[in-house]
Amino acid sequence: MANLTVSYLGLTLRNPIIAASSGLTNSISDIKEFEERGAGAIVLKSIFEEEIRRELEKDLNKMNRANFLYPETMDYYDTYASDDSLTNYLKLISDSKKAVKIPIIASINCVTAEKWPYYAQNLQDAGADALELNIFVMPSDFTKSADENEKVYFNIVKEVKKHVKIPVALKISYYSANLSAFIQNLSNSGIQGLVLFNRFYSPDIDINNYEVLSTNVLSSPKELSISLRWIAIMSGRVGCDLAATTGIHDGAGVIKQLLAGANVVQVASAFYKNGKEQLTNMLDDLTTWMDQKGYKTIDEFHGKMSQAKINNPAAYERMQFMKYFAGKGL
Repeated sequence: MANLTVSYLGLTLRNPIIAASSGLTNSISDIKEFEERGAGAIVLKSIFEEEIRRELEKDLNKMNRANFLYPETMDYYDTYASDDSLTNYLKLISDSKKAVKIPIIASINCVTAEKWPYYAQNLQDAGADALELNIFVMPSDFTKSADENEKVYFNIVKEVKKHVKIPVALKISYYSANLSAFIQNLSNSGIQGLVLFNRFYSPDIDINNYEVLSTNVLSSPKELSISLRWIAIMSGRVGCDLAATTGIHDGAGVIKQLLAGANVVQVASAFYKNGKEQLTNMLDDLTTWMDQKGYKTIDEFHGKMSQAKINNPAAYERMQFMKYFAGKGL
């Protein structure tokens, strides 16, 4: 029988499949079911600074219209709004730790560095085994350089690491002027893991009602190749663990990411589409494949197909693209 045990962020996981941060990891009943289905760990649904700020702004606008806005009011509502959301999240962490035995990873999505220390330290105190920082700086500000955008990530990591001792993972996007160098530098910034990549709603346009809509809310298996390429390229070249996410919908997707060099995978869309039982199916597929190939542990094949280990490193880069399309006459 194959041993699926892996190490991630210094934590021992019974297998490499993690329930990714989503609406499915926001209740104790769902979290318990994920454990029953075999999840190696759980990343709780993110707490968003943007949500807190939006609610705060609504309240302040109402009070401003009523001529009721004083300097101390801002301080009160800033504290109240943040603390109310945080209290609920801290309870989710503590209740989750009591309900299950697998690692619980807290997740916070922020756009600034100012309040991270406050959030992070409280999440640690609530019992989180690790912290995932989901950061995305949209490169659409014409007044900022690429270096300025990337500096935000390092500033956040620096501030958070001052206040927590639990392992920290950073979930990033693939928007970067030099992604390989960016990933490598982040991996050596004091974090314990990188999650490649976060996924955001894509815009669409309703041509009849002239409205901007969200499309492709859930990932598809076709999106696997994005993280697969960069996991393979960065495996063995970073100073921290690598987690792959987006486009992983079946056991084959899990196996591919492990072969490319991912320490673990994070899955959400597949559970929305196929139910939490898909997690058990993935584990069965992984175990069956390992038995067929004669592997006893994941370490025996982990990173076997990474760019640094294969005979044709260009397979993950442009040269292979040119060969393929030239051969197809496209």
